[in-house]
Amino acid sequence: MAGQTETILTRILEGIDHGDLAPGDPIEEKALIAAYGVSRTPLREAIIRLEAMGLVVRPPRKGAMLFKPTLEEFLAILEVHAKLEGQAAGLAARRRGPVELARIAEIVAACERHAQTRGNEDPEGYYLLNLRFHEAVALASGNPFLVEMIKTNARKLLAYYRARYRTAGAIAASARDHRALFELIRDRKAEAAETFMVGHVQFDRVTAMDLLAALE
Repeated sequence: MAGQTETILTRILEGIDHGDLAPGDPIEEKALIAAYGVSRTPLREAIIRLEAMGLVVRPPRKGAMLFKPTLEEFLAILEVHAKLEGQAAGLAARRRGPVELARIAEIVAACERHAQTRGNEDPEGYYLLNLRFHEAVALASGNPFLVEMIKTNARKLLAYYRARYRTAGAIAASARDHRALFELIRDRKAEAAETFMVGHVQFDRVTAMDLLAALE
């Protein structure tokens, strides 16, 4: 039973990561049971765990649904998330080894190739590269608890980051930031890397409003 719960949890989290599940989507138990071939008990256990993470909510007189932030909730989560990502970048600059640095360099090069050869096309493809970049930096921090905190917070915002790359110029700007962050991590400039990452992740209020509106 525990194995089924973990499988369902992983599948739902992957659905959030890859955009198969969007903020505000209802959690339809019958559909999920049919899709995953499991019983109701492990599914409900997985949903309870998602509630504990803040990824699933139960509004009054409604069923379970994926968390969809208000503007103020979005900005509050983003503020925390930017600090967590910044801390990871600072730690990565101090702790990264040659393997971690090579992994980040490889992804940065892929981001740059995408920006140079595809421009504003294929925002979904770039979004997936962006996920890999931030994951590589977080892993280079050497702090697994920080990595999990970043993942949980990011999943409340991923749909909006995905929407961001549909804006002209956003992919090129992101790729430039990734190169700058890589160089700061490479050169072990921890304080500068932390500050730069916070600015890279953060949105202003107007941009946040635009992204929320894009997913209505």
